[in-house]
Amino acid sequence: MESSSFLPEDYLKLPEQPGVYKYFNEEMALIYVGKAKNLRKRVSSYFNKNTGVNLKTRRMIKEIRKIEITMVNTELDALLLENNLIKKSQPKYNILLRDDKTYPYLLVTKENFPRIFQTRRMIPKRGTYFGPFASVKAMNNVLDLIRELFTIRTCKLDLSPYKIAEEKYKVCLEYHIGNCQGPCVGKQAEEDYNKDVAQAKHILRGNLGAAKAYFKQEMQNHAENLNFELAQKLKDKLDLLEKYQAKSLVASPSIKNLDVCTLVTDDKSGFVNYMRVKDGSLITSKNVEVKKRLDEPDEQLLLTALIRLQDQFQSDADEVLLNIELSEEIEGLNVFTPKIGDKKKLIELSLKNALYYKKEKALLKGLNEDKKDRVIRQLQSDLSLPEIPDHIECFDNSNIQGTNPVASMVCFLNGKPAVKEYRHYHIKTVVGPDDFASMKEVVGRRYKRLHEEGKPMPKLVVIDGGKGQLSSAVEALKELGIYGQMPIIGIAKRLEEIYFPGDQYPIHIDKKSESLRLIQRIRDEAHRFAITFHRKIRSRNAFGTELTAIPNIGKTTADQLLSHFKSVKKIKEAPKSEIISVIGKSRGEQLWDWMEKNKGAN
Repeated sequence: MESSSFLPEDYLKLPEQPGVYKYFNEEMALIYVGKAKNLRKRVSSYFNKNTGVNLKTRRMIKEIRKIEITMVNTELDALLLENNLIKKSQPKYNILLRDDKTYPYLLVTKENFPRIFQTRRMIPKRGTYFGPFASVKAMNNVLDLIRELFTIRTCKLDLSPYKIAEEKYKVCLEYHIGNCQGPCVGKQAEEDYNKDVAQAKHILRGNLGAAKAYFKQEMQNHAENLNFELAQKLKDKLDLLEKYQAKSLVASPSIKNLDVCTLVTDDKSGFVNYMRVKDGSLITSKNVEVKKRLDEPDEQLLLTALIRLQDQFQSDADEVLLNIELSEEIEGLNVFTPKIGDKKKLIELSLKNALYYKKEKALLKGLNEDKKDRVIRQLQSDLSLPEIPDHIECFDNSNIQGTNPVASMVCFLNGKPAVKEYRHYHIKTVVGPDDFASMKEVVGRRYKRLHEEGKPMPKLVVIDGGKGQLSSAVEALKELGIYGQMPIIGIAKRLEEIYFPGDQYPIHIDKKSESLRLIQRIRDEAHRFAITFHRKIRSRNAFGTELTAIPNIGKTTADQLLSHFKSVKKIKEAPKSEIISVIGKSRGEQLWDWMEKNKGAN
């Protein structure tokens, strides 16, 4: 592979070779990765077209400041490289595969008398991993089958030859009930044990035919040697394996090793079903949502999902069935869109799964939206508000023993936190711990600014506190001349009582009401946000005070150290060279000498 860099205006200098292209923005951040059969033709298409280019693509093109390419031998190599780069960097304009689950694997350990067990962490040096399994139930079925067919140990003993020879172990219950042949005490040779492990690996790969052939051959050998009891045991195991295969049979056993991948779409997403079939048996089925970024065509969505899923599930398929015909062949990728027969039935089965997944996602989205709308409508009813409170802001103060008074404002839109709208406030005009005056200051500052900037006011203002804090907030709104333009309430912590301005008595909302839980959630979020900010300020001030007490260390130097090390503990643990690199040789040495002198003083 050969890599090169180009400026956007040099796209005509690109080679006419298959490869991968990467787009970088002004900050040299990777924003898009694509693959191409012909790099010059593909990249040129972004810059030459004046019509038919969607808004998102135009926005991306405006951001491009540098192009990097990597040439490969085939288009399939380009697809695989593109997949690896997207997985590693997750550029913002690339298709997003929505799948945040971690899937289990079965591990065959690399040790004397290997074990087989479930894990979700891949550490390659531990052994060979099989999976991932999209269904824990399916994985347990395979593991149960292996434990019925073979006597694989489950203990964690170190079965090194010298430890077995030293007779360090005794057989356990698993031996007595027939689940283990006692390799720990030399009752089973490692060579015989490893034959079982080899057959277990065939089953884990979905290659049931090899395991069936092994049992059939062993059964015949024992029968010829007149060991009819052992031959019967092997026949029972062969029957068990055939029953397992029959349960998972979805097509003719003549269909040996293929993947099926189908796609259905809506305006924003694609819904993909991926299946792996071996010897006519379904060994993996997985649904994923593919989030569109640049209004990509269905063919691109399907190919991207296929390559990533084959990578994830370590596919070794000889053939891939798709429900969409590709516009051109990809060398090295054996793709087929069947029209009749068993393979067509597999496509139909996969499509049925993809359509069901799409319907399920739409239903779930609708339920979530209905619940969100229901809660804020219930809040409107409970508080007799003139409008649906789809924009709520909540204020809270924080000071401990009167130090570092701060306040917070959190914003919820449509019943959900709008974190970008959250605000912190340093109290500027109030001396000492005065919650009422502090509340008046921050409410006045917030809505004076919104009023001057002509921004929309909230549909509900929530004050964390009782009558006193609420009255202070009302004063601020009256001084701004906007009181009455938006509803305002206070929530008292002790009994979760809701106060309206001017009302002597609070109103009580049912403790089980979703609308009260929403107000509590908003109030708790404002409190958390204020407390977090207060702790940060206290820590900064304590840090600065301790440092500025050192000779020749002033506020500017203390701020430099704070910005770099974040805490007193970290600066005390830092090497001398790092301290000098931050504040210079003279001050760095003075600070280091002072810390050495005062070690253990605290």
